[in-house]
Amino acid sequence: MPLSFPFNRGQLVVLVAVNPRERVWGRLVGLESAGVAIRGMELGSWDENLATIRNGAPEHASLGTRFVPMHRVESLYLDDSIAGAPSMAELFKRTTGLEPLDFLADPEPPRRGKR
Repeated sequence: MPLSFPFNRGQLVVLVAVNPRERVWGRLVGLESAGVAIRGMELGSWDENLATIRNGAPEHASLGTRFVPMHRVESLYLDDSIAGAPSMAELFKRTTGLEPLDFLADPEPPRRGKR
């Protein structure tokens, strides 16, 4: 019986990359042999970002969409709670009061003015 692939577009994940080493939490935008596209934020600034969002300035959080080439991907994890420890999404919601998928939604395209 074949196993189903657990990573689907829109899921919350944690990506660990090397050279340089970084960890990113976010929404999976795409996954293919060339690499991983993710909309999220680096975990190195997690506490600062949560404080910024909680204090009413979510537009100042270091949120972005990035592509990480597959040669840099060390591992990719689903953002699940494990052995009673909350997921990053649960911590995000508990700290900021915002739904993670709403916060990580694609930005609105700029509106064009009338000519």
